Amino acid sequence: MPPALHAILVMGVSGVGKTTVAEVLAAKLGWEFIDGDAFHPASNVEKMRSGTPLTDDDRWPWFARLAAEIDRRRPAGEHVVIACSALKRTYRKALVGEDRDVLVIYLQGSRELIMSRLNERKGHYFPASLLDSQFAALEEPDTSEHALIAGVEKNIDGLVEEILQRLDAHWKDTSG
Repeated sequence: MPPALHAILVMGVSGVGKTTVAEVLAAKLGWEFIDGDAFHPASNVEKMRSGTPLTDDDRWPWFARLAAEIDRRRPAGEHVVIACSALKRTYRKALVGEDRDVLVIYLQGSRELIMSRLNERKGHYFPASLLDSQFAALEEPDTSEHALIAGVEKNIDGLVEEILQRLDAHWKDTSG
């Protein structure tokens, strides 16, 4: 991985596997993993736990805290992989800004697959009943964003290996 890359933001709807993929990817790269959910204020967690979708007013302070964390690590040359839903372009813009040293990896999956995963998940505060609100808010990254799209039909090891290969190819293409 080239030294110019500072952070990777693994994004997608709840239940798509962001945390698991980001943890494994961080371990393979030798980078630190950050769970974006840990930056939610308690009021956001309680709201989601009760089945109420977050509003933009709920999200902006959360994104500001995550963006500050990314920025705090940049001068020290620390590399991080962050799991965060970042469903809308404006959210990703708040986290990434104009910085080309942050790459977005969008984990893409069908509603049916994600719902089956949510229904199997135990002990998480995000209820499956909120999945439709996540898909309604989702704005998939396009070519204007510094992003890779990865389908989540594979097992975690296969998915992470594919991401690593695509990252390697991506950087070879962009470095000359």
